[in-house]
Amino acid sequence: MTAVAGYHQGERTAQALAGETAKAEHLERSIRAVVPAVAAKFLAERQLLVVGAADEAGRIWATVLTGEPGFIGVPDEGTVSVAARPSPGDPLAPVLGGASATQVGTIALEPATRRRMRVNGLAERRDAGLVVHAEQVFSNCPKYIQKRRPVRTAPTTTPGPARRGTELTTAQQVAVATADTFFLATADAEGRADASHRGGRPGFVEVLSPTTLRWREYAGNGAFMTLGNLETNSRAGIVFPDWETGDLLLLTGEARTDWQERSVGFELTAVVQLPGAMPLRWSEPEFSPALPPLG
Repeated sequence: MTAVAGYHQGERTAQALAGETAKAEHLERSIRAVVPAVAAKFLAERQLLVVGAADEAGRIWATVLTGEPGFIGVPDEGTVSVAARPSPGDPLAPVLGGASATQVGTIALEPATRRRMRVNGLAERRDAGLVVHAEQVFSNCPKYIQKRRPVRTAPTTTPGPARRGTELTTAQQVAVATADTFFLATADAEGRADASHRGGRPGFVEVLSPTTLRWREYAGNGAFMTLGNLETNSRAGIVFPDWETGDLLLLTGEARTDWQERSVGFELTAVVQLPGAMPLRWSEPEFSPALPPLG
């Protein structure tokens, strides 16, 4: 598997289906295989990193790692270090803490200023954290990110054992139906992973059943990295962070795009809830002015 900074065939197919090939070709020049200095500075100041990868069974999951500014570093332009790994109950803990390298997609987010950056590549265990050898580095637009700021307060929820299931409980359905943010992990046909952000007004994710979700795909930057992956590999993972309690709700399953409605349907096969997994707490959201109305 060789490093690739540009688009694969699935992404080009999605761009054509959306009628945005010309826009995507223009954006392709900004996708790099190295981390520029301005991106290194941005990463070093972050407190939140989303990681997507496949578990030992090939299922795709997304999770959230946090730390004080500096827990993400860039020792050189081709490498990103992360001084954190998932907790023991996290489905990605075995692969990200194992001896073998694995493909990951990451997205660093700064909710306070609505900025985000993707770094995808090959991750290896290093000391108590990870190193990611960059293959794709891409700065995203700030659309649909809700403004939030870290709150220095004593957590009211302590980390607890993972709760596992094969469908959403009633409480989990409510959490999903009222969420304004989630992160989505996908991979291409060769297993190269990617992590992306989705934001909307509470209710933008529809809970159609305990195992079925649906959301509209809002107009973005035109790269169609996520939907392009789904054109070649339907496996996907979702994480819903609870910004108040620190809980993480992780789902894995399969996602498919309805191009006529420009929506994505997600059929989950497993659920893992990690109580109090995020030590950081965040303020109430200031909704993005770019958010379209529901319906």
